[in-house]
Amino acid sequence: MEKVAALKDKGNSALQAGKFDEAIQNYTAAIALDGSNHVLYSNRSAAYAKAGKYAQALEDAEKTVQLKPDWGKGYSRKGSALAYLGRIEESVSAYEAGLRHEPDNAQLKEGLEEVKSQLFDNQGMSNPFKTPDLFSKLATDPRTRSFLDDPEYVKLIQELQTNPNSLGMKLNDTRVLTTLSVLLGLNINRGSTEDDMDTTPPPPKRQPPKQQPPPKPKEQKMDVDLTDAQREALKEKELGNEAYKKKNFEEALKHYNKAVELNDKEITYLNNIAAVYFEQKEYKKCIEYCEKAVEVGRENRADFKLIAKAFTRSGNAYKKLGDLYSAKIAFEKSLSEHRTPEAKALLSDIEKVIKAEERRAYIDPRNPDDPKYYSNRAACYTKLAAFDLGLKDCDKCLELDPKFIKGWIRKGKILQGMQQHGKALSAYQKAIEMDPNNSEALEGYRSCTMAVNSNPEEVRKRAMADPEVQAIMRDPAMRLILEQMQNDPKALQDHLKNPDIAAKIQKLLESGLIAIH
Repeated sequence: MEKVAALKDKGNSALQAGKFDEAIQNYTAAIALDGSNHVLYSNRSAAYAKAGKYAQALEDAEKTVQLKPDWGKGYSRKGSALAYLGRIEESVSAYEAGLRHEPDNAQLKEGLEEVKSQLFDNQGMSNPFKTPDLFSKLATDPRTRSFLDDPEYVKLIQELQTNPNSLGMKLNDTRVLTTLSVLLGLNINRGSTEDDMDTTPPPPKRQPPKQQPPPKPKEQKMDVDLTDAQREALKEKELGNEAYKKKNFEEALKHYNKAVELNDKEITYLNNIAAVYFEQKEYKKCIEYCEKAVEVGRENRADFKLIAKAFTRSGNAYKKLGDLYSAKIAFEKSLSEHRTPEAKALLSDIEKVIKAEERRAYIDPRNPDDPKYYSNRAACYTKLAAFDLGLKDCDKCLELDPKFIKGWIRKGKILQGMQQHGKALSAYQKAIEMDPNNSEALEGYRSCTMAVNSNPEEVRKRAMADPEVQAIMRDPAMRLILEQMQNDPKALQDHLKNPDIAAKIQKLLESGLIAIH
């Protein structure tokens, strides 16, 4: 675990130096080596939060709580991530859950107090986006009229109607500020001076809630920062997605390739192209674009999940091509980027297939099912007194060829060595039925018969220790049948016609309790 500790220390140093992405990479590498270490997930959650990646911060915080449910810091990480995401009520619940485990934890108490004050602020101000005539107000005001031509803006306003808690995260969008100006009758303008102040009444003292508690994380890029080319690329991607859903793959490729031309720094478009080639069974092209996706993703610090997805898809493509070792490497790389149950299962399956292939490579390709191999190995096990292993090989030998007489004789000898003379007699009997003059089988049969007859009390005692024999002997019907057989040997043939009774008689014969002459 020295490597894990070294990676953790590197991550801690990078985090303290403000190198958040470097910290995340080191923690991720450490987690790949020790996936059950709750401290690593906690530290990576902090790094994600510092980098402004709050969804990933929440995911790691939840993993921390799962691994160490009684650790207060895990709940603190979770509460903080939820607060940054604007999910204030859930954040309160997370801090309260942590305090149930650590009632005196100052960090949890401070966090709870902070988010409760935000919750109060949120609830104390009505949602201006819930106004019934909202869109008519926006359409009639010259400041917002043109905004309604943008579907992204309409979607943004609808989101604020249903989730006002996200307002604090969207204030960087100047359109949101302008919209608030219209709805509240205010002049909210970041660049305003005393010379251009409006004469409208002053705003209420309570301002729209800010969802980001201190310390303030690195600001996330908002959609408003997108260039025209990037916006066009997104539209092409959506058109490609629609074509993909309809299985119109050539049309989908056209749109995805156009998206790449417009924005060649986005991993998603390359992943989508790879997905199309996979569906078209062009697996080599699929792998080529997966590799491009990984390269572009790493150069532009893409989400680890997207890089992991590219590795997983290339692994599936290698698997389709029959290149199992390359598939295994791809799945391992996927898990090192982001662990998912799907990738874990794929790696496990491919490892089983590889193991089976390696095993088959050692078997004689001329005739891998030759019973002689098992018979010969059984003889070796017998010399080593490894009777259980020898018996197992005999059973496999006879499964492959029930008429292989040497297998029955070896089985008889092993059973003799295990002092199971009744079963040994049955094995020798099978061999004699195939070759009545086989000297080994005849000698083994005579030897077993003498062993049974020389100490019948010992044989009976050993047989009665078998639960199956005990059950047969307690059965009144079987006791009656045994009495009939003793008085009238010819009755045996009638009873043997019943498969159930025949099996029980065979068991008694193997145990040595009865003998048929």
